[in-house]
Amino acid sequence: MTKKLLLFLVVSLAMAQVPEVKIADSQGAFGYPNPYHHYPRGPGYVRMSYVFDTLVWKDSSGFTPALAKAWTYDAQSQSFVFELQENALWHDGAPVSAEDVAFTIGYFKQYPYYWIDTRAIASVEVEGPHRVRITLSTPYAPFLSDIGGTMPILPKHIWEGVEDPKGFLDAKAFVGSGPYMYKDFDKTKGTYLYEAFGEYYGGTPKVKRLIYVKTDKPLSALLSGGVDMATIRPQMLSQVEKVPHLKVIEDERSWNKKLMVNHRKAPFNSVAFRQALAYGIDRERLIAQAHQGHPKLASLGLLSPDHAMANPSLPSYAFNPSKALALLGTLGYAKNANGVLEKEGKPLHVSLLSSSITSGGQAGSDRDGEMIAAFLRDLGMEVELIGLEQTTLDAKVKAWEFDLAVSGHGGIAGDAKILNEMILPWGGAGSVNSARYDANPKFNALLEAQLLEMDEAKRTAMVQEIQLLHATDLPAIPLYYPRALSVYDTRKGVAWFYTQGGIAKGIPIPQNKRALLP
Repeated sequence: MTKKLLLFLVVSLAMAQVPEVKIADSQGAFGYPNPYHHYPRGPGYVRMSYVFDTLVWKDSSGFTPALAKAWTYDAQSQSFVFELQENALWHDGAPVSAEDVAFTIGYFKQYPYYWIDTRAIASVEVEGPHRVRITLSTPYAPFLSDIGGTMPILPKHIWEGVEDPKGFLDAKAFVGSGPYMYKDFDKTKGTYLYEAFGEYYGGTPKVKRLIYVKTDKPLSALLSGGVDMATIRPQMLSQVEKVPHLKVIEDERSWNKKLMVNHRKAPFNSVAFRQALAYGIDRERLIAQAHQGHPKLASLGLLSPDHAMANPSLPSYAFNPSKALALLGTLGYAKNANGVLEKEGKPLHVSLLSSSITSGGQAGSDRDGEMIAAFLRDLGMEVELIGLEQTTLDAKVKAWEFDLAVSGHGGIAGDAKILNEMILPWGGAGSVNSARYDANPKFNALLEAQLLEMDEAKRTAMVQEIQLLHATDLPAIPLYYPRALSVYDTRKGVAWFYTQGGIAKGIPIPQNKRALLP
């Protein structure tokens, strides 16, 4: 065999599409992959993102072109100008144009999509077939992340006649411009099937078929070759490291487990009571005993310590039952002869909802609810622990049908707008993770002001003060950051990665579609 022929065969092999890649998922069903039907957590968005492209995206180092090949911002006119890819096509073969971008913004204004906020957009002008200007009504610091890098662009020729987007589920509802075409979702089995779009403007994807497989034994599936990628628990690491073709990747601290608090009802509406909860829960012991010491203690300011705007000087509420009881005493609670806290003869009864959600939306057993209930009982509270499936817990939290709930979310290493979305009632419309807290006017004002501040240093100062207020008022109590690990089979030729700051507006999942592109 000649050197020339050998080189040709090597190059041809490198260029050949991998037939399929299977990704393990413990929960499975996150809704149909279009903007109005995916479940409102990160895994649902990621499944949709393969099909629908945004104006910009993120690779391993930051923002990168997607449907927009270039963009500029003019501070004087408060407008972004996007130059679109001339060769971008919809999956039905129609060209993507500036008209589609303008239409999408108008459509989301009329039929809101809970992952983006279009209120700051004053107008959209089509300046050519592939040039669009988006003018803001006010400065909006998170624009590139929150809208440019998160808003899925819709084909006008399909959606302009759709007046009920939540009822639109025929095949045309899944025509996007992304690298993959949606083929199937089995809600019962929790499986997804995508096929590569051969005419994708970014080049033919490396993998022909992308498949999500539901399994409660991701490590076994990975070791047996049943799947090619899986999220694993830290305890599984030693088994994986023995296999040469498996590569382990680890995320920054971008996902947090936290204790949701129903601050709309007494006594949970009291700052002193919430501070007592923080002092009464031994988070260090929770990490050591329930998770073998793998997670890291969470900042009470909510934003990740890995964030450029993180405030390193916040109160930590180290475990101190005496302080907790003293604070409860200021609210009129005292222990009776049986050691139960009561006020005016009525025992302090608390319901605690718990689920098994872990980093990246995966399911996995843990003892968080059990241990937190034990800490609160040690203080003298009567605690009713209720274990629920995650979607049921989310629904109860959203409807305010709870006292306390153990839940979690990502995004805390992305743009600081996550603070608005996870704190204010109107900041994260549709989010099941938001504390929806508006009892502190100073807090509210700072959260709104930080979105308008385009000077990074000034915005950082605001964001750090917001974190201090969060650590003081505790509308929710961050507990810890799980160690987020994923493993993939290197023989498939796909180098998966965790995105710095998270996919789109901050999703801490390593299934970034950029890894699938040439």
